[in-house]
Amino acid sequence: MKMSKFAHITKIHPCFNEKIHDKVGRIHLPVALKCNIACKFCRRSIGKEACEQRPGVARAILKPEDVESYLKRMLDKYPNIKVVGIAGPGDSLFNKETFETLKIIDEKFPNLIKCISTNGLLLPKYYKTLADLNVKTVTVTVNAINPEILKEIVERVYYNKKIYKGIEGAEILIKNQLEGIRKAYDEDLIIKINTVLIPEINKEHVVEIAKELKDYAYIQNIIPLIPLYKMKNYRPPTCEELKKVREEAEKYLPQFRACAQCRADAVGLIKEKEELKNYFKEQNKELDVFEIKHFSH
Repeated sequence: MKMSKFAHITKIHPCFNEKIHDKVGRIHLPVALKCNIACKFCRRSIGKEACEQRPGVARAILKPEDVESYLKRMLDKYPNIKVVGIAGPGDSLFNKETFETLKIIDEKFPNLIKCISTNGLLLPKYYKTLADLNVKTVTVTVNAINPEILKEIVERVYYNKKIYKGIEGAEILIKNQLEGIRKAYDEDLIIKINTVLIPEINKEHVVEIAKELKDYAYIQNIIPLIPLYKMKNYRPPTCEELKKVREEAEKYLPQFRACAQCRADAVGLIKEKEELKNYFKEQNKELDVFEIKHFSH
């Protein structure tokens, strides 16, 4: 089975193996500011107000030229770090800084496992680039494979210098996600599917995602909605709902049940650290904080 050859990586990656959360650390480098889709539940927070423990949050944006010194410092402080990831606070593949950073890591820190998180819109374009940069794992957020459902979650999509709304945008995103995942799989990238469970929208549909991707994904991570932004009045799933959906999806894809929904600047074991603030202070540099709109391109 093709998946078995990935064991040497998945065994020591805390986002693929919940048993090592207290043993192996990871570091997220917040170099990817911009995003090319607008999810109704997503609100990016950067700067002083970034005190929440969730995706899309970072104390600052790290420049690629600062990555080497920052990583050296963190590896000295947290020698248990084995994985370096880029998970925002925007979409990794929509930012040239991601690829500049991956190149630096590949040259200077070849022993670290490299991973990225993405919405998958640009995965068909960059899957080979990721493989060439020795990225090992790719997490793709897939919240629906039916455009009628996805249009209720994703408000608009920016693709090929145009904005697509509603079902048209949803169709483009789904097509690219499925194509990109299959091509990434063929390049031996290990795929994790993140799915946000929104009871009022996709609860009955999540199992279809697992069915569709069972031959390409290594694992699925179904996470509860955090009610924010245009979904602030939507309810998160109950524990029982989450359990039931995971059990149904597990018939097709292994399930990861220990996601901490980490920040874009997480460091160390699966718990959050505000290391960027201290780093910039000691380097006598200003925090590189951008004023951003929800949707930027």
